[in-house]
Amino acid sequence: MEMMPEELRQLKRFHGHLGPYVVVGYRMGSIARQRMEGRLWAVSFTGTQVPLSCIVDGIQFSSSCTLGKGNISIQDKQEAKAHFVNEKQLLEIKLLDEVRERIDATMSHETEELIAVGLFNEPEEAIFSIIVVESLSHERTVKLK
Repeated sequence: MEMMPEELRQLKRFHGHLGPYVVVGYRMGSIARQRMEGRLWAVSFTGTQVPLSCIVDGIQFSSSCTLGKGNISIQDKQEAKAHFVNEKQLLEIKLLDEVRERIDATMSHETEELIAVGLFNEPEEAIFSIIVVESLSHERTVKLK
């Protein structure tokens, strides 16, 4: 695909191909990084079944929450949702149901890059529900081990 932004070329190289769900994860991690300071922990609710699990690679790529560092975990809920936590707040980012339905109804090997680039260019409010918990009590702070 010509005129692909450099960020997406790097993401494609990292993940092995460019599909909608890796871009969804990339956007989730980018939003968390923009809104939260300090070290992050992430929980992905995707499970490990492709294509939904591709969200995890996008999150790792953009948020620096990685399996190797142990600051990301995966729960098998089959949801296109992630939580990001720092010392002060929890941020929940969820792909809107209608967007997930649209992806699943139209994605094929031939259309995946086109859909992915479209999602990259969409305003965040058009594809995500974002909920911020401003402060966490010490008891509610989630640390991933």
